[in-house]
Amino acid sequence: MNNQDLNGESIWSRTTEIPPRRPLPGDVTADAAVIGAGMAGILTAFLLSRRGISVIVLEADRIAGGQTKNTTAKITSQHGLFYQKLIRTAGKDRARLYASANESAVEEFETLIREEQIHCHFKRLPSYLYSRDPARQADLEREARAASALGIRACFTGQTGLPFETVGAVRFENQAQFHPLEFIKALSDQVTVYEKTRVIRVKGHTVYTNRGTVTARHIVFATHYPFVNVPGFFFTRLHQDRSYCLGLSGTAPLDGMYYSVDKNGLSLRWNEDTLLLGGGSHRTGKNRAGGEYERLARAAKQFYPGCNITARWSAQDCMSHDGIPFIGSYCVFRPYWHVATGFKKWGMTSSMLSAMIIRDRICGLPNPYEELFRPQRFLLRASAKSLAADLLESTAGLAKGAFHLPLRSRPLPKGHGGIVRIGFKRYACYRDEAGRLHRISARCPHLGCQLEWNGADKTWDCPCHGSRFDCDGNLIDNPAQTGCGCGGQTPE
Repeated sequence: MNNQDLNGESIWSRTTEIPPRRPLPGDVTADAAVIGAGMAGILTAFLLSRRGISVIVLEADRIAGGQTKNTTAKITSQHGLFYQKLIRTAGKDRARLYASANESAVEEFETLIREEQIHCHFKRLPSYLYSRDPARQADLEREARAASALGIRACFTGQTGLPFETVGAVRFENQAQFHPLEFIKALSDQVTVYEKTRVIRVKGHTVYTNRGTVTARHIVFATHYPFVNVPGFFFTRLHQDRSYCLGLSGTAPLDGMYYSVDKNGLSLRWNEDTLLLGGGSHRTGKNRAGGEYERLARAAKQFYPGCNITARWSAQDCMSHDGIPFIGSYCVFRPYWHVATGFKKWGMTSSMLSAMIIRDRICGLPNPYEELFRPQRFLLRASAKSLAADLLESTAGLAKGAFHLPLRSRPLPKGHGGIVRIGFKRYACYRDEAGRLHRISARCPHLGCQLEWNGADKTWDCPCHGSRFDCDGNLIDNPAQTGCGCGGQTPE
């Protein structure tokens, strides 16, 4: 298994180039301002513009430069072992709405692609939820019955196209996959996007950026994780997970998309001449040892002998406590602020759904799904377990960040990172392969939690809310809005 030079770039980024856009030229006005030019932001802007709404999209970096370029690009209502749980914790009526909403999003993708004649390798095919553990077969059978009872074309099957034995799978019919950057490139050509324009703050109807202001009747936060803490308080209701992916050549094609319910299970899908092999999911900030890419490589060698690893990359997902995205009003006191977040691992389907709901909110149209996804809901039975876990993690992270407990100052091996004491201060330090020590503040600038080393991506991640930084403190992922203080390099 020969590996090409890998730099963390997804296969989508390698095969599609979106032309750059100019920054915001100064102070402007519009009917709506959308913050974030990922899939959710561009779709929202496009659907609004179709209704005659003037829209400006503001992007801190590049179009699709965040999570959109790192997706596995499945468009599906199959969301893991979820429907039987949702029926139990939220009731059958809400579960049926959730199923219908996601099925409608899949249909809307196909309709839009056909109407706009977008060439993005869109393909309808089944999505499978599988297990290799005999103890999970009953769970799969129950999930199949639950999804079917909610109106989804789903059934339990013992037949899959995987190169290893399973105990069965839930087959969801007529789901889809596509090339996300080919799709978003075509849509973004039809909306006004200003790149390299970082939003600093939002007050009332005004968005303040490093390039000027945008005044709008409606403001949409499509930034993956909402960065305005108050109002909204989304930092108390969301955490982030990371997962990893390899691109493989020299394998047989697959007949569908596959997602495992097992611990350390694999996600697989085929794209033209490349197999996407994913896995290694963990809470952001909880991966000091690393090794996810190596574990995926071992699985690739085991199941696809002779394959080549042609790409590797990772992605980040926002997780709500009850497993349902937050789509709608940012806060009851800001009815003209709208938000889309908490997509879990199903960002493409949820992006379309959020664009449809927010379009209808702004245009004053009824939407059958708005109440289910309302950010101000609180489903206690569905949220309790995740809420407790998030509170524990946030309390621990804030305590570490606030109190400078004694630390031993010991040398770091090359290629490793850790929290160390230098003099009387603590730093997040990384020693590169040349022996240089990169040191930054150990506290996340978002709310002050202590950063933790991610050995797989060689980044500093916040376990509280998921902000990420490179070894020199440069911001990679929000909700933080700034880097975390470069302490310089020391040759040692």
